[in-house]
Amino acid sequence: MSQTVETPEDPILRASQTFGITPEQYMLPARGEIRMVDPTGRLLPAEEQGTEPGHEYPLPAGDVLLGAYEKLVVGRRVNDQNSALVRQGRMAVYPSSHGQEACQVAAALCLKEGDWLFPTYRDTVAVMTKGVRPLDVMSIFRGEWHGGYDPHEHHVGIQSTPLTTQLLHAVGVAHAAKLRGEDTVVLAMCGDGATSEGDFHEALNFAAVFKLPVVFFVQNNGYAISVPLSQQSAAPSLAHKAVGYGMAGERVDGNDLVALLATLGRAVDLARSESEPLLVEAHTYRMQAHTNADDATRYRDDAEVQEWIAKDPVTRMRAYLAGEGLLDDAAEQRIAAAAEDVAAALRDGMNADVQVDPRELFRHVYTEQTPQLAEQEQILAAELAREETAP
Repeated sequence: MSQTVETPEDPILRASQTFGITPEQYMLPARGEIRMVDPTGRLLPAEEQGTEPGHEYPLPAGDVLLGAYEKLVVGRRVNDQNSALVRQGRMAVYPSSHGQEACQVAAALCLKEGDWLFPTYRDTVAVMTKGVRPLDVMSIFRGEWHGGYDPHEHHVGIQSTPLTTQLLHAVGVAHAAKLRGEDTVVLAMCGDGATSEGDFHEALNFAAVFKLPVVFFVQNNGYAISVPLSQQSAAPSLAHKAVGYGMAGERVDGNDLVALLATLGRAVDLARSESEPLLVEAHTYRMQAHTNADDATRYRDDAEVQEWIAKDPVTRMRAYLAGEGLLDDAAEQRIAAAAEDVAAALRDGMNADVQVDPRELFRHVYTEQTPQLAEQEQILAAELAREETAP
């Protein structure tokens, strides 16, 4: 007579049984950083990928990788275009993600249409990859008050400067979706500096206690503005922080787009099927300054930057695809032309002068305008009318 094996209620125990490992092995990140393609574009053999039982990742399909590479090239071109727009005075500030584009492309592509993405101020490439029009993404960086895009249209939270607040918003959306019985996964992005914030603790603890389908994605670029990681955390890795909250963590090479797609893809699938949070740490590098207002030479030297330029995610992915016969000269030219079209449209849009209505100062302050604001708006309207009729 066959014996029925009961399915454990605990999602961590259930997931560990799926992979044939102990819950402790499931929760701890793999001993090696997950990597599938080395900086030269060589596909690594399985024994060099940092995997171990329960941490194996299948190679994404060729068409998926080629499509991701196109998003990667567009992201790099937009980053460089935005840096030029700042120098031209068309943008007030821009936090470049030059060097981190692979993390952002993978974060957006691993989600389904109804899933939510909560980005940081640096994650413009992720927001674009999720489907938001580039001009709408960038308008916030030239000071437009409305933030540029409707978060509900693409299920993308608004980028904002306060550090780590988006993690709390992400957890709230995931909690609401679970209460409604919706099939929704939320991916919440943050940097290594955010892991030192109280909001980080509160978000992870709440998500773990209430077993919410959230993937916390930490882009560890080594610096919180000018503060190195060594002065923020003594943990073996940021992924190890997950264990203290009762969730699984994983480390991945943040400049390896192939490994990122595989690792984040499985994290999203597990969050969806097990209704539990996971933490993924990607080790990457911000090759340019924190923003155009930052002097990165004051806290890091050129040799360090050059070391990471050799690990560039764009050149790595290009070499891999070409070596696998998935990318030829014609495809490369097509992708470059498409990226240039995006940059040109962005440039034209940002060069157009914004038509400012001073009376917007009095709108959206209160649901019902106060008598004082109404009086002030009338005074301004009279002054504007006099200017229009003045000879």
